[in-house]
Amino acid sequence: MKKTLLSLFIPFLAGISTTLGYLPTYISKKYQNIIIPFSLAFSAGIMLTISLFSLIPESFHYLSNQLRFPIIMILLIMINLGFILSLSIDTKLEEKLNQNNLYKLGILSIITLMIHNIPEGMITYLTTANNLKLGITLSLAIALHNIPEGIAIAIPIYYSTENRKKAFAYTIISGFSELLGAILTHLFLHNTINTFIMASILSITAGIMIHLSIFDLLPNSISYNKRIITILAMILGIIIMLICIFSFKL
Repeated sequence: MKKTLLSLFIPFLAGISTTLGYLPTYISKKYQNIIIPFSLAFSAGIMLTISLFSLIPESFHYLSNQLRFPIIMILLIMINLGFILSLSIDTKLEEKLNQNNLYKLGILSIITLMIHNIPEGMITYLTTANNLKLGITLSLAIALHNIPEGIAIAIPIYYSTENRKKAFAYTIISGFSELLGAILTHLFLHNTINTFIMASILSITAGIMIHLSIFDLLPNSISYNKRIITILAMILGIIIMLICIFSFKL
Protein backbone atom coordinates (compact mmCIF):
# COMPACT_ATOMS: atom_id res chain seq x y z
CA MET A 1 0.00 0.00 0.00
CA LYS A 2 2.81 2.42 0.93
CA LYS A 3 4.64 1.61 -2.30
CA THR A 4 1.48 2.31 -4.32
CA LEU A 5 0.90 5.65 -2.61
CA LEU A 6 4.52 6.63 -3.17
CA SER A 7 4.28 5.64 -6.84
CA LEU A 8 1.28 7.98 -7.14
CA PHE A 9 2.72 10.78 -5.01
CA ILE A 10 5.93 11.16 -7.05
CA PRO A 11 4.09 11.77 -10.38
CA PHE A 12 1.86 14.22 -8.48
CA LEU A 13 4.89 16.23 -7.35
CA ALA A 14 6.34 16.21 -10.86
CA GLY A 15 3.03 17.41 -12.31
CA ILE A 16 2.30 20.10 -9.73
CA SER A 17 5.61 21.82 -10.54
CA THR A 18 3.75 23.13 -13.62
CA THR A 19 2.16 25.74 -11.36
CA LEU A 20 5.55 27.43 -10.87
CA GLY A 21 5.21 28.60 -14.47
CA TYR A 22 2.43 30.86 -13.18
CA LEU A 23 4.88 33.11 -11.28
CA PRO A 24 5.86 35.30 -14.29
CA THR A 25 2.28 36.66 -14.33
CA TYR A 26 3.38 38.90 -11.42
CA ILE A 27 5.86 40.78 -13.62
CA SER A 28 4.62 44.32 -14.30
CA LYS A 29 2.21 44.65 -17.22
CA LYS A 30 4.30 47.44 -18.71
CA TYR A 31 6.62 44.70 -19.94
CA GLN A 32 3.87 42.66 -21.59
CA ASN A 33 5.08 43.46 -25.14
CA ILE A 34 8.30 41.71 -24.16
CA ILE A 35 6.93 38.98 -21.86
CA ILE A 36 4.30 37.70 -24.30
CA PRO A 37 6.52 37.22 -27.40
CA PHE A 38 9.32 35.91 -25.17
CA SER A 39 7.01 33.35 -23.50
CA LEU A 40 5.48 32.18 -26.79
CA ALA A 41 8.87 31.69 -28.50
CA PHE A 42 10.33 30.13 -25.33
CA SER A 43 7.42 27.67 -25.24
CA ALA A 44 7.88 26.88 -28.94
CA GLY A 45 11.56 26.10 -28.35
CA ILE A 46 10.67 23.81 -25.47
CA MET A 47 7.91 21.95 -27.33
CA LEU A 48 10.00 21.46 -30.47
CA THR A 49 12.93 20.17 -28.41
CA ILE A 50 10.74 17.79 -26.40
CA SER A 51 9.26 16.48 -29.65
CA LEU A 52 12.49 16.07 -31.63
CA PHE A 53 14.85 14.94 -28.87
CA SER A 54 12.59 13.07 -26.46
CA LEU A 55 9.15 12.00 -27.72
CA ILE A 56 10.13 10.86 -31.24
CA PRO A 57 13.33 9.03 -30.16
CA GLU A 58 11.42 7.33 -27.32
CA SER A 59 8.69 6.30 -29.77
CA PHE A 60 11.33 4.90 -32.11
CA HIS A 61 12.89 2.96 -29.20
CA TYR A 62 9.53 1.45 -28.18
CA LEU A 63 8.70 0.44 -31.76
CA SER A 64 12.14 -1.02 -32.47
CA ASN A 65 11.65 -3.45 -29.59
CA GLN A 66 8.38 -4.77 -30.99
CA LEU A 67 8.04 -4.31 -34.76
CA ARG A 68 9.95 -5.24 -37.89
CA PHE A 69 7.90 -3.02 -40.21
CA PRO A 70 9.49 0.19 -41.52
CA ILE A 71 9.51 2.03 -38.19
CA ILE A 72 10.14 5.44 -39.76
CA MET A 73 6.95 5.06 -41.81
CA ILE A 74 4.88 4.19 -38.73
CA LEU A 75 6.38 7.13 -36.84
CA LEU A 76 5.60 9.52 -39.70
CA ILE A 77 1.99 8.29 -39.82
CA MET A 78 1.56 8.81 -36.07
CA ILE A 79 3.23 12.23 -36.13
CA ASN A 80 0.99 13.30 -39.01
CA LEU A 81 -2.07 12.07 -37.10
CA GLY A 82 -1.03 14.35 -34.25
CA PHE A 83 -0.47 17.18 -36.73
CA ILE A 84 -3.96 16.71 -38.20
CA LEU A 85 -5.52 16.44 -34.73
CA SER A 86 -3.86 19.70 -33.66
CA LEU A 87 -4.99 21.42 -36.87
CA SER A 88 -8.57 20.23 -36.24
CA ILE A 89 -8.56 21.49 -32.63
CA ASP A 90 -7.01 24.77 -33.80
CA THR A 91 -9.74 25.29 -36.41
CA LYS A 92 -12.56 24.56 -33.96
CA LEU A 93 -11.09 26.91 -31.34
CA GLU A 94 -10.68 29.59 -34.02
CA GLU A 95 -14.40 29.38 -34.76
CA LYS A 96 -15.42 29.57 -31.09
CA LEU A 97 -12.93 32.14 -29.82
CA ASN A 98 -13.07 34.50 -32.82
CA GLN A 99 -10.00 36.77 -32.86
CA ASN A 100 -8.72 36.10 -29.34
CA ASN A 101 -5.50 34.45 -30.51
CA LEU A 102 -3.70 34.67 -27.19
CA TYR A 103 -6.49 32.91 -25.29
CA LYS A 104 -6.69 30.30 -28.05
CA LEU A 105 -2.95 29.65 -27.64
CA GLY A 106 -3.42 29.16 -23.90
CA ILE A 107 -6.22 26.64 -24.46
CA LEU A 108 -4.22 24.83 -27.16
CA SER A 109 -1.25 24.65 -24.80
CA ILE A 110 -3.41 23.15 -22.04
CA ILE A 111 -4.85 20.48 -24.35
CA THR A 112 -1.44 19.66 -25.84
CA LEU A 113 0.38 19.50 -22.52
CA MET A 114 -2.35 17.41 -20.90
CA ILE A 115 -2.00 14.89 -23.71
CA HIS A 116 1.75 15.03 -23.11
CA ASN A 117 1.52 14.79 -19.30
CA ILE A 118 -0.78 11.75 -19.12
CA PRO A 119 1.77 9.32 -20.64
CA GLU A 120 4.48 11.01 -18.55
CA GLY A 121 2.44 10.13 -15.46
CA MET A 122 2.10 6.56 -16.72
CA ILE A 123 5.84 6.22 -17.27
CA THR A 124 6.71 7.81 -13.91
CA TYR A 125 4.28 5.54 -12.07
CA LEU A 126 5.58 2.37 -13.74
CA THR A 127 9.21 3.40 -13.21
CA THR A 128 8.70 4.30 -9.54
CA ALA A 129 6.78 1.09 -8.84
CA ASN A 130 9.71 -0.96 -10.16
CA ASN A 131 12.69 1.19 -9.16
CA LEU A 132 12.18 3.97 -6.60
CA LYS A 133 15.54 5.65 -7.19
CA LEU A 134 15.05 5.79 -10.96
CA GLY A 135 11.47 7.01 -10.46
CA ILE A 136 12.65 9.92 -8.32
CA THR A 137 15.34 10.83 -10.86
CA LEU A 138 12.78 10.72 -13.67
CA SER A 139 10.29 12.83 -11.72
CA LEU A 140 12.94 15.51 -11.08
CA ALA A 141 13.69 15.75 -14.80
CA ILE A 142 9.96 15.98 -15.56
CA ALA A 143 9.42 18.58 -12.83
CA LEU A 144 12.15 20.79 -14.33
CA HIS A 145 10.63 20.82 -17.78
CA ASN A 146 7.09 21.19 -16.41
CA ILE A 147 7.93 24.69 -15.12
CA PRO A 148 8.40 26.25 -18.58
CA GLU A 149 5.39 24.25 -19.77
CA GLY A 150 3.42 26.09 -17.09
CA ILE A 151 4.62 29.39 -18.57
CA ALA A 152 3.22 28.28 -21.95
CA ILE A 153 -0.21 28.07 -20.31
CA ALA A 154 -0.19 30.83 -17.69
CA ILE A 155 1.13 33.76 -19.77
CA PRO A 156 -1.34 33.52 -22.71
CA ILE A 157 -4.28 32.89 -20.36
CA TYR A 158 -3.37 35.71 -17.98
CA TYR A 159 -2.71 38.38 -20.61
CA SER A 160 -5.81 37.47 -22.63
CA THR A 161 -8.17 37.40 -19.61
CA GLU A 162 -6.31 39.55 -17.02
CA ASN A 163 -7.32 36.89 -14.53
CA ARG A 164 -4.52 35.36 -12.43
CA LYS A 165 -6.87 32.89 -10.76
CA LYS A 166 -7.86 31.46 -14.13
CA ALA A 167 -4.21 31.26 -15.23
CA PHE A 168 -3.33 29.47 -11.99
CA ALA A 169 -6.30 27.10 -12.26
CA TYR A 170 -5.37 26.10 -15.81
CA THR A 171 -1.77 25.34 -14.85
CA ILE A 172 -3.08 23.14 -12.01
CA ILE A 173 -5.36 21.29 -14.43
CA SER A 174 -2.41 20.60 -16.72
CA GLY A 175 -0.25 19.50 -13.78
CA PHE A 176 -2.89 17.15 -12.39
CA SER A 177 -3.08 15.34 -15.72
CA GLU A 178 0.25 13.76 -14.76
CA LEU A 179 -1.35 12.29 -11.64
CA LEU A 180 -4.34 11.22 -13.77
CA GLY A 181 -1.97 9.20 -15.98
CA ALA A 182 -0.52 7.51 -12.89
CA ILE A 183 -3.98 6.72 -11.46
CA LEU A 184 -5.23 5.31 -14.79
CA THR A 185 -2.15 3.10 -14.99
CA HIS A 186 -2.63 1.86 -11.43
CA LEU A 187 -6.34 1.12 -11.88
CA PHE A 188 -6.61 -0.16 -15.44
CA LEU A 189 -3.43 -0.20 -17.51
CA HIS A 190 -0.69 -1.63 -15.31
CA ASN A 191 -0.81 -5.06 -16.93
CA THR A 192 -2.31 -4.17 -20.33
CA ILE A 193 -0.40 -1.18 -21.69
CA ASN A 194 2.19 -2.18 -24.29
CA THR A 195 5.08 -0.52 -26.08
CA PHE A 196 3.10 0.09 -29.29
CA ILE A 197 0.43 2.05 -27.39
CA MET A 198 3.09 4.13 -25.60
CA ALA A 199 4.92 4.77 -28.89
CA SER A 200 1.66 5.86 -30.54
CA ILE A 201 0.77 8.27 -27.72
CA LEU A 202 4.26 9.80 -27.69
CA SER A 203 4.55 10.25 -31.48
CA ILE A 204 1.01 11.65 -31.83
CA THR A 205 1.81 14.09 -29.00
CA ALA A 206 5.00 15.08 -30.86
CA GLY A 207 2.94 15.86 -33.97
CA ILE A 208 0.57 18.04 -31.93
CA MET A 209 3.48 19.93 -30.32
CA ILE A 210 5.29 20.49 -33.63
CA HIS A 211 2.13 21.92 -35.21
CA LEU A 212 1.39 24.14 -32.21
CA SER A 213 4.97 25.46 -32.15
CA ILE A 214 5.43 26.16 -35.85
CA PHE A 215 1.93 27.34 -36.81
CA ASP A 216 0.73 29.06 -33.63
CA LEU A 217 3.33 29.94 -31.01
CA LEU A 218 6.12 31.21 -33.28
CA PRO A 219 3.89 33.21 -35.70
CA ASN A 220 2.16 34.90 -32.78
CA SER A 221 5.48 35.70 -31.14
CA ILE A 222 6.80 37.18 -34.42
CA SER A 223 3.64 39.31 -34.75
CA TYR A 224 4.85 41.46 -31.82
CA ASN A 225 7.78 42.64 -34.01
CA LYS A 226 10.38 41.72 -31.41
CA ARG A 227 12.48 39.51 -33.66
CA ILE A 228 15.59 39.44 -31.46
CA ILE A 229 13.53 38.57 -28.37
CA THR A 230 11.75 35.82 -30.31
CA ILE A 231 15.03 34.30 -31.53
CA LEU A 232 16.77 34.53 -28.13
CA ALA A 233 13.74 33.11 -26.29
CA MET A 234 13.47 30.17 -28.67
CA ILE A 235 17.19 29.41 -28.35
CA LEU A 236 16.93 29.64 -24.54
CA GLY A 237 13.96 27.23 -24.56
CA ILE A 238 15.91 24.77 -26.70
CA ILE A 239 19.01 24.96 -24.48
CA ILE A 240 17.07 24.53 -21.22
CA MET A 241 15.14 21.56 -22.54
CA LEU A 242 18.25 19.91 -23.97
CA ILE A 243 19.89 20.25 -20.54
CA CYS A 244 16.85 18.59 -18.90
CA ILE A 245 16.79 15.75 -21.43
CA PHE A 246 20.55 15.23 -21.33
CA SER A 247 20.65 15.34 -17.50
CA PHE A 248 17.97 12.66 -17.27
CA LYS A 249 19.79 10.39 -19.72
CA LEU A 250 22.92 10.66 -17.61
